Amino acid sequence: METVTGTDKEHRNGNGYDPAAQAELGRLPALIESLLFAAGAPVPLARLVEALDGPERREVTAALKVLADGYEREGRGIRLVQVGGGYQLRTPAEHAPWVRRLLRERPPRLSRPMLETVAIVAYRQPCTRAEIEAVRGVEAEAVLSTLLERRLVRVVGRKEAPGRPLLYGTTREFLEVFGLPDLSALPTLRELGEAEILSHPELVVDAGGVRPPRDGTAPAAADGEPPAVDREPAGEAG
Repeated sequence: METVTGTDKEHRNGNGYDPAAQAELGRLPALIESLLFAAGAPVPLARLVEALDGPERREVTAALKVLADGYEREGRGIRLVQVGGGYQLRTPAEHAPWVRRLLRERPPRLSRPMLETVAIVAYRQPCTRAEIEAVRGVEAEAVLSTLLERRLVRVVGRKEAPGRPLLYGTTREFLEVFGLPDLSALPTLRELGEAEILSHPELVVDAGGVRPPRDGTAPAAADGEPPAVDREPAGEAG
């Protein structure tokens, strides 16, 4: 989980502290908890500030830290995590077997070809199908189509090259599934090898909290979801 930092700002009126403002700040963690619970999906900090309509950005950030620290300190069954460009309430990974049993859900799985392909896209984006196939050494059309359907990759444009092949990049759903706040938190290729992450799909779906790259392997894109373009079939030139 990304650490949220910040300090409370003093609210004063002409005679000193404003009790009403201080009381409002004290309610912030509970208000934010309600918003995140209702939203379900990750909520960007700017959207929280807008919805709260009053507290400043640094005050909301400080309240997020209070909320996150409270969950950790009390050993609660909920965690506040920074993922997919926003903040989200999630159950701890160690509770997943019981949650799945309650919901009667099978844990998500990605085949090895899918894992290899999405990893190539994540580290080399934007990249073409031909570039992916050059790395994997096998045809990638079917795998890309499946990844598009699962919304883990998306078409982000066309390469200025003969045939103008499609370019692929990762999505916000990719960040959410892999528990990443943004693309800068991708593990290095060395770390991937050490964790044998491509050989164990069950590790991938709960692979949050990875460290930022240390050796310059961060992808060119920085925000996890490149600008949208009209999606075209993966089978076109690329």
